[in-house]
Amino acid sequence: MKIVADIIGKEVLDANAIHQGVVSDLEFDEETKELLSMVLKEKGFSGFTSSSTEDVVPFDLVKTIGEKIILKGEYDI
Repeated sequence: MKIVADIIGKEVLDANAIHQGVVSDLEFDEETKELLSMVLKEKGFSGFTSSSTEDVVPFDLVKTIGEKIILKGEYDI
């Protein structure tokens, strides 16, 4: 699916252009094929152990998809 290839790996910024993570996966409704949410992964390095966290962002919070993905701000909702 082309949309998956276009979105996976993109950087996600909030409305204030603050880095929120990188898209690592997408969640779809199996019946309607509607895109429901993005899974963001942010990898960090802490001492000698690596750590990673995941956040799920509903797709209706996306404002713009371009070179980067921009999320809606409080005035956009």
